[in-house]
Amino acid sequence: MLVSVVAMSLMYAVINYLESFSVYQIIFFRSAVTFCFITILLFRLRIPILGNNKILLFLRGFFGIVSMTCFFFSLKYLDLGLSVSVRYLSPIFAIVFAYLFLNEKVRLIQWILFLFVIIGVFVIKDLGTNISNQGLILAIISAISLGIVYIIINKIGNTDNSLVIVNYFMFMGLIFGGLLSINNWKNPDFIELILLLFSGIFGFIGVLCMTKAFQLNETNIIAPLKYLEVVLTIIIGVVWFDENYTIWTCIGILIISFSSIYNLFLIKKV
Repeated sequence: MLVSVVAMSLMYAVINYLESFSVYQIIFFRSAVTFCFITILLFRLRIPILGNNKILLFLRGFFGIVSMTCFFFSLKYLDLGLSVSVRYLSPIFAIVFAYLFLNEKVRLIQWILFLFVIIGVFVIKDLGTNISNQGLILAIISAISLGIVYIIINKIGNTDNSLVIVNYFMFMGLIFGGLLSINNWKNPDFIELILLLFSGIFGFIGVLCMTKAFQLNETNIIAPLKYLEVVLTIIIGVVWFDENYTIWTCIGILIISFSSIYNLFLIKKV
């Protein structure tokens, strides 16, 4: 999971650096590289590439693309660490959706944590300075979409291999990004091409290591480590991109992170 955290944080940093490229072109390269690696793995492991739950796999890919697109767009308006922090509201939204659509039980303390998350967002929006409302809305939509993705993956369960689930997402991202980047295409120079390819490589390493981590250990031990991405991306933003965070923005990020991490432990106990 630590390797996954570092890889995903580096992917976010590379994407943030490539701000002169359209979001769709970045999605194309990020998806194409990961799709190639995973497809090779599926063939080597002799895993059926089309999977079993085709409708659910399609929906996972669709909402995954919505989440990724909104997140990448949010990076154009918000600091890197802030975008990542807000996106990790997704487990909280997953709990709400599970309650509304799957009739799963939600404890009172989890509703309280959801309230704290809302407070954290308002602290960032109203007390933090120079916060783009458009960027914040995009990051929240990304989190909501990712919460739906978690619900869909839960419905799929073990009936499809995790590599197949990710591959559907990457294939749809490749097509979506490729088509929409045709009219927004920018020919990258050598360094930019390498960075675009590395965005996909880092993404592949992040997804693969995260999947392996969940296979090797219990969720309540592994999942909270994912929130180290928030810390690492804030450090990267400050050191590499000269980002500045007000005390209120930091307090809002801490409220969101604490509520989400604590909720993960509660999920394990339900």
